[in-house]
Amino acid sequence: MRSSRCSAILPALVLVTLFQGGCAFMEDMGYQTNPNATGILDLFVRPSPEEATAWALDTTNNDRRYQGTLLLANAPFAGEDIYLKLFEDNLQDEDAAVRSAAARGLAHHGGPAQIPLILGALEDEEVLVRLEAARALQRIHSTDAVAPLIARLDQDVEESREVRAMCAHALGQYPEPRVLASLAASIRDQSLAVNRSALEALQFLTGQDFGLDQRAWLEFIAESEDPFVQQVTYTYPYFERDKKWIEYLPVMPQAPNEPKAEPIGMPRQE
Repeated sequence: MRSSRCSAILPALVLVTLFQGGCAFMEDMGYQTNPNATGILDLFVRPSPEEATAWALDTTNNDRRYQGTLLLANAPFAGEDIYLKLFEDNLQDEDAAVRSAAARGLAHHGGPAQIPLILGALEDEEVLVRLEAARALQRIHSTDAVAPLIARLDQDVEESREVRAMCAHALGQYPEPRVLASLAASIRDQSLAVNRSALEALQFLTGQDFGLDQRAWLEFIAESEDPFVQQVTYTYPYFERDKKWIEYLPVMPQAPNEPKAEPIGMPRQE
């Protein structure tokens, strides 16, 4: 009797759980509520690639254009030329949210050919777009990005500490003296996030660890014949987390964890 009662109550508890927080979680994962659902297993549905593309091209609805672009940006198949062209076009969109989603699409699927567009987005008036552009420059290697990244570390140029932190980390893939000087200066940035990103970049470039001691870093740089001799291969920050409790339910999608990887276009080190 108890077993049958539990089996009857469990689906109801799951349903209540989904609607008390699961809905927002599923929407964050790219799923939409299915109005034609006949059971809990089809309560949510992910838009098809065709639907997502149609949304991304919908010039009458900014929200749809953003949702569609973001869905494609996070999709594993969107590295084809047709999608790259969509991201490039939407990077010029009038809506900042659409531009930010397009920049994310280029971060996930683009390459050195898109660097000029990404560098343009790094100058965008909206901080969300600059954030995604800086994130893209962590994932795509091009020496053309060095000077713009260094410029964005200046607090008089870039007001957002998050953008400065991402730019500092991205510089960890470029073994150049001007990069070391810029990163050492950023150890004294007013933001601890920027300090830590600059430190991690310096560790990638030199294989050394002087913590947040700016004087020690400057002395090392000045006295070393080749500060890059112990350089460590750069890997960009990637998304990884443990399961949330709701993800242990069989109907829930899993966290989109990423593997550790080097930037696209980065020369292989010996």
